[in-house]
Amino acid sequence: MSAGAARHGFGGVWGHLQTCARAHGAAHLVLVDPDRTEPARAADMAREARACGVAALLVGSSTPFAADPTPVITALREGFAGPIVLFPGDPRQVRGEFDGVLFLSLLSGRDRRYLIDAQVEAAPRVLASGLEPIPTAYLLIGEGNASTVARVTGTRPISPSRVDVIAAHAQAAACLGFALAYLEAGSAAPLPVPPSVVRAVAKEAPIPIAVGGGIREPAQATALVEAGARFIVTGTAHETGRAIRPFTEAIHAPALALR
Repeated sequence: MSAGAARHGFGGVWGHLQTCARAHGAAHLVLVDPDRTEPARAADMAREARACGVAALLVGSSTPFAADPTPVITALREGFAGPIVLFPGDPRQVRGEFDGVLFLSLLSGRDRRYLIDAQVEAAPRVLASGLEPIPTAYLLIGEGNASTVARVTGTRPISPSRVDVIAAHAQAAACLGFALAYLEAGSAAPLPVPPSVVRAVAKEAPIPIAVGGGIREPAQATALVEAGARFIVTGTAHETGRAIRPFTEAIHAPALALR
């Protein structure tokens, strides 16, 4: 385990995320793309994330890093006390500067490269680096191939109208031992995964649900938490200077209302 992961005590990074989700009803994860974020902006985001109770920072992009991400990771580390987790788009992104990695398998597709081949390539790097892997079933949800992930992988998303199929994939993820099902609309998506889909999947799947992509307003985040999401990921909105705090407060609001 990396020195960063060890800071979070017994249970490591995943234990820390679960604790945050239980404490607040849902946890906020902020995604930083080092190819689109300058170190100075990363430092500002890290300080704000720490101040408003973000559970973890995710670092990643849908394609291999175009430049060395170390300056951005260093800036994040200096301003944020919580775990910094890789959200990988390529096995070559694995490096020991992170505390953990969302060890993704693109279960919504049928391309073996993203189901198992990339994982076989990445696993030795993950274990050698001391990162904590968080087994994550990655499900693309949407119509067509509008998202960056869909274009890069050539994978067609599952239509939001096929709630039964989405729920069955999440159930399969649970049976396969995944810790988390991540419902992804894509960074370029005009809208997030519909709350009705999240509600149905959360009801049927016995593992936590994360939702990301297309979340541009705090009210959208609240609706997803009320539908049953336990982890909300935002990123693109903050790259251009949108404040993090309103989103964190919106994610924690449903639990606060019950107290």
